[in-house]
Amino acid sequence: MLTVDFDRLGIGPSTTVIDVGCGAGRHAFEAYRRGADVIAFDHDADEIRSVDTMLKAMAEAGEAPKTASAKAVVGDALHLPYPDETFDCVIASEILEHIPQDDAAIAELIRVLKVGGTLAVSVPRWLPERVCWLLSDEYHSNEGGHVRIYRANELRDKITRGGMELTHSHHAHALHSPFWWLKCAIGVSNTDHFAVTAYHKLLVWDLMQRPRITRMAESMLNPLVGKSVAMYFTKPQTVESEATQGYSVASG
Repeated sequence: MLTVDFDRLGIGPSTTVIDVGCGAGRHAFEAYRRGADVIAFDHDADEIRSVDTMLKAMAEAGEAPKTASAKAVVGDALHLPYPDETFDCVIASEILEHIPQDDAAIAELIRVLKVGGTLAVSVPRWLPERVCWLLSDEYHSNEGGHVRIYRANELRDKITRGGMELTHSHHAHALHSPFWWLKCAIGVSNTDHFAVTAYHKLLVWDLMQRPRITRMAESMLNPLVGKSVAMYFTKPQTVESEATQGYSVASG
């Protein structure tokens, strides 16, 4: 289930991509399939081991071009171990809401992006997320859980203050908002409830079959209750990022 629209990223052979906070690896896998040189990056060593196993399996099965490369790396999003302007594309999907020092993380995302490159960021949308927080403390107050709810303009401003230019935004996964409201109302850990299991089967069916009826429904509902907001930025040729300047001073 992709949150980021890859058709907007220009990813293909020889493109360098880092998926920061890659989790289970969904966006890294898609970039690899498209022929990019990919870094799947996350602080969770268990997740990274699973992602590495899948990347190797994809290579063996011929699911990615032989010219592409992929590597899974454990590390800290606040201190990305790469030089300035390393990547053509930086993806950070559903991670900033987990990071207390989000400004520092954003500065790092911008720092490692090449001039002219694309940054794709997604976070939970304010309204669906707010409903979840109101229904359940368990949803967000666990270790490593969500530490904030973003308004779209707040996130946009945080990133554009770093010298980036917003090129597009959209909402995604409207069918997932009611699912999470249901889980929060019943109990996040109550995974055996018949309503939760039935809805989950619907989501799996939608993911695997991609039927026209659910695609149309989600397209219509995304502007209203899309679970995530995704934003796309470019790093201008002539504007030096304030975030990069701050990183350079701090690193010096």
